[in-house]
Amino acid sequence: MRIALLSDIHGNLLALEAVVADARRRGVDQIVNLGDILSGPLQPLETAQYLMAQNWPTIAGNHERQLLAITAEKPGGESDRFAREQLGEVELVWLRSLPKTMQLSDEIFLCHGTPRSDIEYFLDTQDGPRLRMATAPEIADRIGDQASMLVCCGHTHIPRVLRSARGQWLVNPGSVGLQAWDDDHPIRYVAENGSPDARYAIVERTTRGWRTESISVPYDHEAMASLASRNGREDWARWLRTGWADE
Repeated sequence: MRIALLSDIHGNLLALEAVVADARRRGVDQIVNLGDILSGPLQPLETAQYLMAQNWPTIAGNHERQLLAITAEKPGGESDRFAREQLGEVELVWLRSLPKTMQLSDEIFLCHGTPRSDIEYFLDTQDGPRLRMATAPEIADRIGDQASMLVCCGHTHIPRVLRSARGQWLVNPGSVGLQAWDDDHPIRYVAENGSPDARYAIVERTTRGWRTESISVPYDHEAMASLASRNGREDWARWLRTGWADE
């Protein structure tokens, strides 16, 4: 069984199509989606419609939760608000149906952030102005009593393959749709992959454990950067164009 792990698509349909074509060319048996699917100034409606037609195992990320929580009194963030305004009731019903985590098999557990939270970083830690790789004690705390031998996560957009103290494989495939971003809580910090190429991973069970391949796929990132710019998001345009958070 060869499984393609996709995460953090963020409405980037061109990147998603490129990743799916690459995964199918490599002969994967299954594709799973680890959340943060639509939020951003790109193509949320078209991306939702594409994914709804695939019927892949899919979990919700923090942005699905935040998007669905938007009200007149609580308008949410700019990226979530843009996506919510593009969606119809059919797409919203689909988003509401997505679980927060999923036990894909006896050996495989899917989460967006960590097993206990969709906004907690798992394999990375915010340290000053950047994310760094998490320490072994940090990972042990975050994994808690989750005992699956393969635990898959997203959220940070940073590809990582680590092992827990119990020998579990921990995989973040990186982001399909957005290779850099920033946040300003508690201070401004950035995450960046240094190139605009779409990221995903393939995992495969072998006699010695889980083999993981982290993959980057070129696509027409300039088209998506231009779309972000037309939609008033020059920050996203820069991130999509370069994979760096700052100029």
